[in-house]
Amino acid sequence: MKPAKVRFAPSPTGMLHVGNLRTALINYLFARNAGGSFMLRIDDTDDTRSTVEFEVAIREDLQWMGMQWDEEDRQSARLARYDEALKMLVASGHAYPCYETQEELSLKRKSQLMAGKPPVYDRSALALTEAEKQKLLAEGRQPHYRFLLKHDEVNWTDLVRGNVSYHMSSLSDPVLIREDGRVIYTLASVVDDIDHGITTILRGEDHVTNSAAQIQLFKALGAQPPAMGHLALLAGTDGEGLSKRLGSLSVRQLREEGVEALALASLLARIGTSAPIIAQPLMADIIAEFDINSFGRATPKFSPDELMQINARILQKLDFSVLNGRLSDAGLGTVDEGFWLAVRGNITTLTEVADWWAVCHQPVVPEIEDPDLLAVALEKLPEGPFGQESWSVWTKAVGTAAGKKGKSLFMPLRKALTGRAFGPDMGVLLCYMKAETVRQRLAGQTA
Repeated sequence: MKPAKVRFAPSPTGMLHVGNLRTALINYLFARNAGGSFMLRIDDTDDTRSTVEFEVAIREDLQWMGMQWDEEDRQSARLARYDEALKMLVASGHAYPCYETQEELSLKRKSQLMAGKPPVYDRSALALTEAEKQKLLAEGRQPHYRFLLKHDEVNWTDLVRGNVSYHMSSLSDPVLIREDGRVIYTLASVVDDIDHGITTILRGEDHVTNSAAQIQLFKALGAQPPAMGHLALLAGTDGEGLSKRLGSLSVRQLREEGVEALALASLLARIGTSAPIIAQPLMADIIAEFDINSFGRATPKFSPDELMQINARILQKLDFSVLNGRLSDAGLGTVDEGFWLAVRGNITTLTEVADWWAVCHQPVVPEIEDPDLLAVALEKLPEGPFGQESWSVWTKAVGTAAGKKGKSLFMPLRKALTGRAFGPDMGVLLCYMKAETVRQRLAGQTA
């Protein structure tokens, strides 16, 4: 049995969104879990829409996720191979030239629909004589080529959907090469999968009918079709497909909003499965626990709120040594482990560390709730610099003098010193504040 080999084949015609990334991640996890290989194939035959910038962005997103590929290829370098495959199919009677224009095909479809018939190509090109073909060529018509489907039932055991059957009489013969010579995904993908030894194809359920046709195409080219699995497509919490909301859910946008790669991986690896979604701070654990058989057919709902909850839990589990370099890159090289341990339970993204650092080191507008208590606190404030015991010693003295305890003691102090009613342990935050800053804030001054 060959080792598992899968591929992710993005078209560099736009930014990756979470739906694309989920497909890539599931292929990656499947390969790594099985000890197999993961291939990146750039499907860049659409030269009018494909750009280097989008390809660079796709690669950056995958690398940010920690999904390193074992090999790569690009379709634009394999055009001669597709032409060769087409000639083989024509010679064996599995492909044929058609000469209708797009306008003529559109009229045919409209006529069929008006007659209550399915809009399936009528194969009229098969009836053309050689003389008729030459006449059309002389008129300047360039043929497109179609794959001649067998009108029988295609069956396979899908890794997600179980037993699948599709009768091919309901499909038009798929176009393989356009009249302008551009290869279509149907042919290019199959030829690539054969040549690259792909053992398993995992993709969205919107490809089920493509897969049925491609199974016949694999066989026509003398190859055994790979195993296939078709995943239910992600939707937003409102049920709308994510592909319609690319801007707000692009991977690049999520990165800029402070989403951790492992938070995204933790969610996408299990959304739509029977397994509980948990924050996993190691990709190795996500790989080890991956099971393609756990995916169901129900539409999984992607919730940005759930993602951010997982993001917060991922951060809470990360050691300072893992983040030290990232904090330095963000201009927070003076943040030490004690401060990180204090604030990590109060942040959703790493960028929020800067907010709490600013509370201690930059001007804050104090919130004055109990001026009398603050006057006592100012009187009892010890000389700086403050240490680990300063907060407890100070608040004990203030509480005794003012006759306060609990929330009535601690909340006014917190609001005055941070301008907020919530946050990390004040005993730690106080250690990072200057005594003069504390005095000014207790006096109601912005400091």
